[in-house]
Amino acid sequence: MLSETLWEIAKAEVENRGSSGGEGDGLEIGEKSVFFIGSKNGGKTTIILRCLDRDEPPKPTLALEYTYGRRARGHNIPKDIAHFWELGGGTSLLDLISIPITSDTLRTFSIVLVLDLSKPNDLWPTMENLLQATKSHIDKMIMKLGKTNSKAVSEMRQKIWSNMQKDHPDRELVDPFLIPLVIIGSKYDIFQDFDSEKRKVMCKTLRFVAHYYGASLMFTSKSEALLLKIRGVINQLAFGIDKSKSICVDQNKPLFITAGLDSLSQIGSPPVPDNDIGKLHARSPMELWKKVYERVFPPKSMNTLKDTKDPARDPQYAEREVDEMRTQKDQELEQYKRSSSKSWKQIELDS
Repeated sequence: MLSETLWEIAKAEVENRGSSGGEGDGLEIGEKSVFFIGSKNGGKTTIILRCLDRDEPPKPTLALEYTYGRRARGHNIPKDIAHFWELGGGTSLLDLISIPITSDTLRTFSIVLVLDLSKPNDLWPTMENLLQATKSHIDKMIMKLGKTNSKAVSEMRQKIWSNMQKDHPDRELVDPFLIPLVIIGSKYDIFQDFDSEKRKVMCKTLRFVAHYYGASLMFTSKSEALLLKIRGVINQLAFGIDKSKSICVDQNKPLFITAGLDSLSQIGSPPVPDNDIGKLHARSPMELWKKVYERVFPPKSMNTLKDTKDPARDPQYAEREVDEMRTQKDQELEQYKRSSSKSWKQIELDS
């Protein structure tokens, strides 16, 4: 229908693709989706282009962007298709998370959270806001899917928990996402020059968060070797290629920890003097790590939304007739606000 918006059409297309994947029958689905979220200008687009072997300069992501890749499995076998979604704007467009992730597409979805290591003061707020918003929406979709296909939800739970050995000591202490999650720390080339104590705080904190949410954790930069490692991980999410079992927990090297291979005993306690931990009133381990991290890297008080340019006022998207109508509507809105304000003042005087 002509009255449908672009997002309504895109959302319907995603739902159609997901609903064609069977009803929890255990079959491997040939189409998967990878959703990139994370820091603004953190390198999400660069990683996607590298994974798709596209030699082109990355462009700023306006809101929610989509592309796809194909991979042949064998002769006369249909190619696997991977759908790549990318959320722009850092934490300013959280409402758009609900567009690609639906109860129909949930079983074929993975999340990649890209965090800019060169901006440690922005890292925790970005990570917290994006993970909370994404997990909240996923939990709603899990409940919705469970009402019609409880077997599919059960299979998802089993698959995620299979990443951790049954006798792992932390099984009762973690709360993993029910879809695969990968946390990537970008711009390692800048991060590696940080003071060693600051690197220690960031590495241990990210290891705890990744372990708690059942995520893989890895650092990358412009280094070809690191990009190849990341590409392998993304290909595993997108096309089901064998998962890497390598691990590196040395804070003096780029971290690379596959989900389920870390432990709280290896991570250790938050890097703060023992006599100070008691002063940090925290209701949960996650809150304790947050308080410790923010003592070293206080979050900026600046509202993240202020840093986001209004796409409607971006010159590269200018359209004369649309802009004129927008200006007219803005003026009408301001006039309405003024008239409403006068009306309320008059009512207060009369009363």
